[in-house]
Amino acid sequence: MRSFASDNNSGVHPAVMNAIVKANVDHAVGYGDDPYTDEAVKAVRSVFGNTADVFFVFNGTGANVVALKACTQPFHAIIAAETAHIAVDECGAPVAQTGCLLKEIATTNGKLTPKLIQTRLTGFGEVHHSQPKVVYLAQCTELGTVYTIDEIKRIADFIHGYGMYLHMDGARLANAAVSLGCSLKEMTVDAGVDILSFGGTKNGMMIGESVISFRKELSENLGYIRKQSAQLYSKMRYVSCQFTAYLQNNLWQKNAAHANEMAQKLKNGLEQIAPIEFTQSVDANILLLRLPRKMIPLLQKDYFFYIWNETNDEIRLVTSFDTTQNDIECFLTDFEQIYKSL
Repeated sequence: MRSFASDNNSGVHPAVMNAIVKANVDHAVGYGDDPYTDEAVKAVRSVFGNTADVFFVFNGTGANVVALKACTQPFHAIIAAETAHIAVDECGAPVAQTGCLLKEIATTNGKLTPKLIQTRLTGFGEVHHSQPKVVYLAQCTELGTVYTIDEIKRIADFIHGYGMYLHMDGARLANAAVSLGCSLKEMTVDAGVDILSFGGTKNGMMIGESVISFRKELSENLGYIRKQSAQLYSKMRYVSCQFTAYLQNNLWQKNAAHANEMAQKLKNGLEQIAPIEFTQSVDANILLLRLPRKMIPLLQKDYFFYIWNETNDEIRLVTSFDTTQNDIECFLTDFEQIYKSL
């Protein structure tokens, strides 16, 4: 069964797999003191700049927890959209691990603005209130929408005026960069992001994410925070070597461009078959749309995807770096047959 449920379900790109095989030679010093990790750090800095301090971790939730712990004390508050990954899909890990209050904001498209954030900037200096310290943005958002560079800059400039940090969850950062036609650096450190969770498992890597700090005061204790958060891998070379392959020869960009292209082909094909209501703009590789309720279980017999909102029959389709043209054509053919049979 081919999946449109998540880009987490995709395979591993051959170049990444080959990098793992090449790293599996002889012995290497553990915990990141190896040449593969040194090379990976250089690769990350070649993309994000020499101010980047890089800490490789196991997974996306771990990256978010480590990054947020670097920015906060337990009396702080973290501000995020109510649909944010840290609010919905991480089993409360950021709150449990940081001790911070999570202040959620309702949005129409998953994106925060200075005006929305302003509503949660209260209680500064009041001992009875959690102190706002971090704004969390996901790029792309959980709804598949993408912040423009100007939107990120406006948020960064606004919250920096309050002495706050901007944390970006970049699990699908590559897809966002391709969508905007910009570099990874332009969308992060150049736009005012202070700390970044940068992942590749949704875009062709096997395992491992990274925390990238652009502020020295945040980097100071990140090594200890990573260890205490159970995110320091002993055989680090098998995680770090993937980032070298991922960033070399713009593999990240090629993979994301393909996933985004497949999403547009799927969207265009669906629109030609039926008057589909897309509930969010298809900026990258995520489609949110409403279907007649009877169609959903019939489609799910052959295709794995999630129902996003059962109350309004909204589903989510996600394309990947290894989604093929045949995958799209088969889905559209079956979709059309089911739609016409209703």
